[in-house]
Amino acid sequence: MGNPMSEQIARIIEEMLEQSGGVIELRRNKFAEDVGCVPSQINYVISSRFNHDRGYIVESRRGGGGYIKIRKIVFDSKTAFLMHMLSAIGDEIDSMSAKAMLVSLFDNGLVTERELSLMLSVISDRALIRIVQGKGRDTVRADIMKSLILTLK
Repeated sequence: MGNPMSEQIARIIEEMLEQSGGVIELRRNKFAEDVGCVPSQINYVISSRFNHDRGYIVESRRGGGGYIKIRKIVFDSKTAFLMHMLSAIGDEIDSMSAKAMLVSLFDNGLVTERELSLMLSVISDRALIRIVQGKGRDTVRADIMKSLILTLK
């Protein structure tokens, strides 16, 4: 999926979230030092793996007392989770965001690994190659995503 250091950072953050009940606060520079990487790599992992599309809320404060707060969004039902995803799609969605949402379905046990693979292939740029690059492709991808999610209800 990514480089080994990013994978390790993501695993550490996931474990911290699990142990703390779904909310953690990190001091970016200290965390980077503890893990043995540069602070920008922490930013990359958080923005790519712990974003709204994957069910997280991230707050950050800059400066000497700055921190990054990550909170896992907890849904009380499968339907609430799927409705959240539907509303997050909007009229168009890029390939990276769509992939993150589908991986979130898998992470939350709503689809199998095989179903995830099939869904990823359907929304890929390769599958949508005949549609001119840009907004047209992202609009069709959004419609496909909505259809896939509604099928899971």
